Amino acid sequence: MQTILGANGQIAEELARELKRNYTSEIRLVSRHPKKVNETDVLFAANLLYGEQADEAVKGSDIAYFTLGLPMNSEMWEAQFPKIMRNVINACKQHGTKLVFFDNTYMYPQNGEVLTEESPFQPVGRKGAVRKQIAEMLLQEMAAGQIEAVICRAPEFYGPAKTQSITNTFIFDAISKHQKLKVLLSDQKIRSLIWTPDASRATALIGNTPDTYGQTWHLPIDDHRLNYKELIALVAEVYGKELKYTVISKFILSIGALFNKQIKELQELLPRYASDNVFEVSKFKNRFPEFKITTYKEGIAYIKAEQEG
Repeated sequence: MQTILGANGQIAEELARELKRNYTSEIRLVSRHPKKVNETDVLFAANLLYGEQADEAVKGSDIAYFTLGLPMNSEMWEAQFPKIMRNVINACKQHGTKLVFFDNTYMYPQNGEVLTEESPFQPVGRKGAVRKQIAEMLLQEMAAGQIEAVICRAPEFYGPAKTQSITNTFIFDAISKHQKLKVLLSDQKIRSLIWTPDASRATALIGNTPDTYGQTWHLPIDDHRLNYKELIALVAEVYGKELKYTVISKFILSIGALFNKQIKELQELLPRYASDNVFEVSKFKNRFPEFKITTYKEGIAYIKAEQEG
């Protein structure tokens, strides 16, 4: 049995499909209100804030995937993420279950330096501090030999279906709504974006490869690195139409933060848009040279086809 904890998001849904395609039909989906992705999925309703529910959710699992996300709310992150991570770790230790933690890059420096699996944790803002806390919680257990686990780390998403990210919201969703595209702070800074189905396929591959455990892995991206000006030009080429965009300044965002909670929550993420974001993935590519990484052009074409129905 392989279990997905936090099973309603885009990463979890793609992960469930990939596990079914290539690894197992015994898949348990865990969330407060789980829904089947594959016909053979087993649904398990649980709130992982409660230790006994986390324990029951993990029980009988060979591998558990932690893909749970929370709304962009710093107070909620501080109150809930550490408690959930502790409960999941305890449950996996109790039942001898391997843990695959799907992580992000919020704890990394946001200053333009190349990011590798060895980069130090230097978070900017409250959400980054929480991600540092829960990653270190797991790393300490791994170092102590208390749990067999692996960390899969992804940069910002772009992708199909209900993928949620700044890039999807301000570029692809804007196109579908016939709105002007938006870019935060600068269109000249290099971005690292991961195609969400690739992130899920790579996570399943790592989770089912025994020698990957005890390590951190950067998940694969198209490393033909683009800034937003170049990305939007590529999107315009694929869509076959002119796409205009506006660059939103830090000043405008600071004014908006006074009146909009979502913009306020966004403030601590802005440094990543003011500097190059270079996410290094050579470790994965060297270990899994056969893995087919979706190019930006292929991903954009998929999104276009999906929008056209």
